[in-house]
Amino acid sequence: MSFQAYLDNIEKQTGIGPDEFIRLATEKGLTRPGTKATPITEWLKADYGLGHGHAMAIVKLLRDRGVLT
Repeated sequence: MSFQAYLDNIEKQTGIGPDEFIRLATEKGLTRPGTKATPITEWLKADYGLGHGHAMAIVKLLRDRGVLT
């Protein structure tokens, strides 16, 4: 499955697109320098019912967009 397919499936499942996930993660303080993947994946699993692979795709999105360092 391609990365874009992961993002498409996440949006289909949650109704939330990539840019919105970036905004939400930033609002929750999950994009501060030094933030690890675990708190982000825990949030996505708990609040949106994402599996680990899809949650990690959002982490990758945050890193690729330079929001998470």
